Amino acid sequence: MNYEDTLDYLYQRTPAFHKIGSLAYKPGLERSLALDEVSGNPHKRFKCIHIAGTNGKGSVAHMLAAVLQASGYKVGLYTSPHLLDFSERIRINGHPITKQFVVDFVGKNIKFIESEKLSFFELTSAMAFDYFRHKKVNYAIIETGLGGKSDSTNIIKPVVSVITSISLDHTQYLGKTISSIAYEKAGIMKRTVPVVIGETHDEGLKQLFRSKAFEVSAPIFFSTQKDTLLDAEMQTDGSWVYDTVHYGMLTGELRGPAQKINTQTVLSTLKVLSSVGAQIRIAAIRKGFKHTSQMTGLMGRWQELQLNPKVICDIGHNVGAWEINKRMLFYESERHDKTHIVLGISNDKDIDGILSMMPRNATYYFTQADSDRAFPAEELTKKGKFYGLFGKFYPTVELAVIAALKNASPNDFILISGSVFVAGEAINLF
Repeated sequence: MNYEDTLDYLYQRTPAFHKIGSLAYKPGLERSLALDEVSGNPHKRFKCIHIAGTNGKGSVAHMLAAVLQASGYKVGLYTSPHLLDFSERIRINGHPITKQFVVDFVGKNIKFIESEKLSFFELTSAMAFDYFRHKKVNYAIIETGLGGKSDSTNIIKPVVSVITSISLDHTQYLGKTISSIAYEKAGIMKRTVPVVIGETHDEGLKQLFRSKAFEVSAPIFFSTQKDTLLDAEMQTDGSWVYDTVHYGMLTGELRGPAQKINTQTVLSTLKVLSSVGAQIRIAAIRKGFKHTSQMTGLMGRWQELQLNPKVICDIGHNVGAWEINKRMLFYESERHDKTHIVLGISNDKDIDGILSMMPRNATYYFTQADSDRAFPAEELTKKGKFYGLFGKFYPTVELAVIAALKNASPNDFILISGSVFVAGEAINLF
């Protein structure tokens, strides 16, 4: 098989969550442990940083990767889902996995794939670990796919665990309450391994995390502004200038209100990493923060695709993300004549919750990604009307984007969001 044939095989023979949703969800570590054993336990050959959370884990992972790269380390990065191509999921110092390695890995494990009926994520996690071993990385930053405790990445023992913000998402798998979801995320804590918790004001969650950390004798650190930042100011383009407690002034490239909390988490994690042996220079922290996207290949986080009209694309796909994004959206709407929103949402999300947060003074272009999980655009249009959101529906993201660009004047603002898959298709158009 060539690369395209291999990807077709993976999507057809291994259940992929980003394609079919719940039918691909296979909790438990048995299959991951078995494949890891067959591969020779590759994850034991490098140091890991394990990241779980509802929102923010992608931004935190990429910032940490950029800083470690700038410090001279060879850094593997495993994230999901991808936006444009499968190879984005597995990167080393910003460079995606080679197509030949993907082909070879699937080829040599095809009997095991068939006999054990691996999920797509189980297979790609094992592929990432094997690739990182093959390329002899110093550190690998591993992002969970769903949850934590039963996630197939949870076979690793990292040097530090990180849990970012917690909000309601994937409730059909992780539980209906914030506490139940937090409990699943806390499952990545390992015995004696320090864990960093992104800032949370919920005392119940703090106690939950403390109890789990005590159970496994893990030193626990809660990221707070007073411990990390003296001051933080968001700029007109959404980027940040931080005055930090330990590292002086930093310019944060990543945009939007959420990045302040993500930065606190990253700074706390860097401090812990330094205490367990990582050599991290202040100059490297400044470089990593300033050039995160360029160094790691990050896309889709309030990403500017063009000016006049200004087009922003964001992967925000749940209520927690929109609680942050609506503030940035309001800010941009105030600075432009009219607001146009291209919106598509996956069918397993809290669609009503997201729609209830959307501004009514915008023109909407309801659409759907090319995915079995996409909520039909026509139905989304009907739901939108219930919340006072008016516009037309378009059967593809491309048609919706074309319509928005055609209707927008040079001083208008266009946001494309609601789904990772919508964002990926939109970025490809630009």
